[in-house]
Amino acid sequence: MVKHYETFVMTEDEYCYQYIGDMVKGFVKDSGIQSGIVTVVTAHTNTGIIVTEPLDCILSDLDVLLHQLVKDDAEYSHAHFLNTYGRTSANAYGHLRSILTGNSCIFPIQQGKMLMGEAQEIVFMEYDGPQNRKVFVDVIGD
Repeated sequence: MVKHYETFVMTEDEYCYQYIGDMVKGFVKDSGIQSGIVTVVTAHTNTGIIVTEPLDCILSDLDVLLHQLVKDDAEYSHAHFLNTYGRTSANAYGHLRSILTGNSCIFPIQQGKMLMGEAQEIVFMEYDGPQNRKVFVDVIGD
């Protein structure tokens, strides 16, 4: 059986994050699936899904690291006129940061509950906000 959910995350700033683990656990419970997997995928190429310990200091350090690796004002090819959009894009750094963090995660489900480490949390990462962002959650199993 597959239960598909779509939800939205409204982000507050250009770079920000939201903990979404409780929301995902709610979908797992709603699905009625007792054994299987749950996948979480962002529908956007300048956002990310990560799994980490839910400490603001870790996410602050990640912010510093991503800004060191991917500068806001570097000369990116993506920052030139794009015929496919008919305009110049100004969010190359968001796409590159998303590539570094990834766009999905997966967890096993046993006895109707997600199997997560005690210090694990699912985090939605925004790199080009604020925007209303779509997230897909699929609960697959029996």
